[in-house]
Amino acid sequence: MTLTQAALPSRSALTTVLMVLAGSALLGLSAQATVPMLPVPMTLQTLAVSVIGLAYGSRLAAATVLAYLAEGAMGLPVFANGGFGIAALAGPTSGFLWGFVGMAWLTGWMVERGLDRGFVKLFIAALIPALLLFVPGGLVLSMVLGKTAAETMALAVTPFLLGGLVKAALAAMIVAGGWSLLGRR
Repeated sequence: MTLTQAALPSRSALTTVLMVLAGSALLGLSAQATVPMLPVPMTLQTLAVSVIGLAYGSRLAAATVLAYLAEGAMGLPVFANGGFGIAALAGPTSGFLWGFVGMAWLTGWMVERGLDRGFVKLFIAALIPALLLFVPGGLVLSMVLGKTAAETMALAVTPFLLGGLVKAALAAMIVAGGWSLLGRR
């Protein structure tokens, strides 16, 4: 069971739509918290995707990220550094953007399979998909920019590993805290 399923056991369609909008807004805001790095900026997006996946479950989390991508494609400045448009969804960092869908889905799927409570389980459910995000992110970056595997590792993987661990831990703490608050109600 996910945190949102426990908190809202009988959701209406309107509640689900509002959750998607809230999650996509969180993701858009997290993209604006950036540390400028080239070609891939460091943002809080992976933290937001992890929290959404841990709290929403697989389908709702993936739908939320797809809504976020659609908002950016339609011209809302929701991508890193206020970016938007179709070009962002086909550029060097597009593997990360599209990979967020899989990351959200897999995180939620892991929660639905029993990694739903307790810091360690939530941390594992957040960390594994976050590490797998480097596969589509690195592959697309390598293809678009014509980089070697070693160059791709140096540009798009190595600088983000420690941050990935920290963000997975933060996501696990946030959702574990949500479960604690819900248990006190």
